[in-house]
Amino acid sequence: MPLTDKQIRAAKPRERPYRLGDGAGLYLEVAPGGAKLWRLRYQIAGRESMTALGRYPEVSLAEARERRAAARAGLRAGRTPAAEAAQRRQEAAVAEASRFEAVAREWHAARLPTWKPVHAADVLDSLERLVFPALGALPVRQITPSMVLAVLRAIEARPAVETAHRVRQRMSAIFVHAIATDRGDADPAAVVKPALMPVERGRQPAITDLAGVREVLARAEAIPAHPATRLALRLLALTATRPGEVQGAGWREFEGLDGPEPLWRIPPERAKMGREHLVPLAPQAVAVVEAARRLSGRHPHLFPNSRHAHKPMSENALGYLLNRAGYHSRHVPHGWRAAFSSIMNERFPADRAVIDLMLSHVSEDRVEAAYNRAQHMPRRRELARLWADMLLDGMPEPATLLAGPRR
Repeated sequence: MPLTDKQIRAAKPRERPYRLGDGAGLYLEVAPGGAKLWRLRYQIAGRESMTALGRYPEVSLAEARERRAAARAGLRAGRTPAAEAAQRRQEAAVAEASRFEAVAREWHAARLPTWKPVHAADVLDSLERLVFPALGALPVRQITPSMVLAVLRAIEARPAVETAHRVRQRMSAIFVHAIATDRGDADPAAVVKPALMPVERGRQPAITDLAGVREVLARAEAIPAHPATRLALRLLALTATRPGEVQGAGWREFEGLDGPEPLWRIPPERAKMGREHLVPLAPQAVAVVEAARRLSGRHPHLFPNSRHAHKPMSENALGYLLNRAGYHSRHVPHGWRAAFSSIMNERFPADRAVIDLMLSHVSEDRVEAAYNRAQHMPRRRELARLWADMLLDGMPEPATLLAGPRR
């Protein structure tokens, strides 16, 4: 007699495994532990064999019968259930490897040897946050230009027009990789390029008077944000380094924090100019680093990613904070360098060369550059302290940035 769902549900485990037959070789095996497994007995070339069809209730009675019918049809055509299962696994693997996220991760891994770690982390983070949720599970061949444009429009609406352009470039490279590896036929990200909002070119927007930048910092620190983002913005403002250098700052780069000459040693592979950049730290900058230690001391980076603590913070986090503080198109993260240069050169015109060194605008002559770094370090420390005193006069201690509302 064929089985019924009621019989299957009522089947209780016994001391030894037992079977409930459904006919045509299909039966349910009930294990002592209570598991109920579908099995199919069949003959091929005169020899009896058996194959598993799944576990009940994940595989229902009706589905088990469908699998039995498919297996028996395969046998009539000379295909064994094992061979068909292997084929299904292969087809599933091919389908998985053709999904956008799988292709993107493969493309990313292939470029890791040529990228700086911070850039590699930023690229992957932008894809994980902005692209994979919408398109990651889709086969590359099913993604249309309108789907790509919808993802990019959402980024533009943040507003983050430049980020939308960077993400489009990355998506385009992924589609080209899919075409080259026979998993895609077209590059829909290339098609939508003319539809994106234009990026305003020219100098980076920056407020360059002291009262103005003090207000920028105060307003940005007052709004809800992750503590790591607020601390990173203050360190960026104090050191006038490049945003990427702050975002990827690692604990190993800081030395002498409890001594008279604390230093941030940015290695060549992370510095834009490809040479080591030494940043003397004012006491206020040391206080920021120590506050960050309470937040992320057990992680490799001072300012870890809010979603993946082993990675550095997102390349867009500081820009978003300034935008939310009301400074979109008025002051960007890179603008702290312009502010430092303008304000300090106006106040200390005789120190122009030293200020250039502090901004990592060094001579192409490596011997001269090395000499200047050593020769001017005491004055660079003095200027770093003067800048910090002017910028943070009356501002709260960095430890207060660890508390308060988060976005």
